[in-house]
Amino acid sequence: MTDIAVCVLLSEGQMARLRRGAEGYTLRALAPDAACDCEVVFGNPDPGIVAGNAALRWLQLESVGFGEYTSLDWTRPGGTVQVTNLAGFFADPVAETALAGILALSRGIDRLVRLQDRAEWQGDTIRPTLRQLSGARVVLFGFGAINRRLAELLAPFGCAITTLTRGWTDESLGAALAAADIVVSTVPSTLQTAGIFSVARLAQMPCGAVFCNFGRGSAVDEAALDEALRSGHLAGAVIDVTRDEPLPPGHPFWTCPNLLLTQHSGGGTPDEVDRKIDHFLANLALYRTGRPLVGRVDFARGY
Repeated sequence: MTDIAVCVLLSEGQMARLRRGAEGYTLRALAPDAACDCEVVFGNPDPGIVAGNAALRWLQLESVGFGEYTSLDWTRPGGTVQVTNLAGFFADPVAETALAGILALSRGIDRLVRLQDRAEWQGDTIRPTLRQLSGARVVLFGFGAINRRLAELLAPFGCAITTLTRGWTDESLGAALAAADIVVSTVPSTLQTAGIFSVARLAQMPCGAVFCNFGRGSAVDEAALDEALRSGHLAGAVIDVTRDEPLPPGHPFWTCPNLLLTQHSGGGTPDEVDRKIDHFLANLALYRTGRPLVGRVDFARGY
């Protein structure tokens, strides 16, 4: 009987539902750093554990990101390990978080909340500083599931949307940034995107523009973004992902003005874990019959 290692924190009820859906398999609840010799793994175990699991044939991650696994050798006696992620899984909630952050900065909600904390009234003086999202020029850098959904959410605002997909060049990115009121990056971590939002790139954006990152923290020079916000060149930023998570104490983003730090919570929903179980069970049904799995990771491509 095939063993499935479950490295996801589940309630008793969720574990029971997973067990019913995986009838015919033996489920083993394991900590991410526990030794494992299971053919199938559901969750994000320690990379060292993955490397030492000679029996592994399929790893279903509970995340979209897989950066910690990129250096592993996926060959095993008898074949290559299949690795699947949750590509597209978080599109709706992340797009809604991006929209909420953009609207909050546009309408000064972040500043108004701080004023409320201080019991300080600035109603008339703050009114001229508020902007509208309607008609804004928005650049969507990366046009996967998240930005495609965000484009739909922006449609009622009549925004002028520019999308940059896999074929983007330095010239096309520079031209798009130079004409942007809002930039939303959702690109994965690849050699091409590492540090792409550098001092020079951020300087290409017009004064008063807003930058959002819902892709990977590796795409952003964080010191450069901090300086662009503190100097007033950029009017605001919505940052869901950072290079180091959790963000360490003393990091400038904790105190950076006009920066909304959503702490990689953008994809959160009350039923998140249950939907992950559903996704795994649907892929397990494919695995049983040897059909192609959904969300197969291409490590050479980087996503």
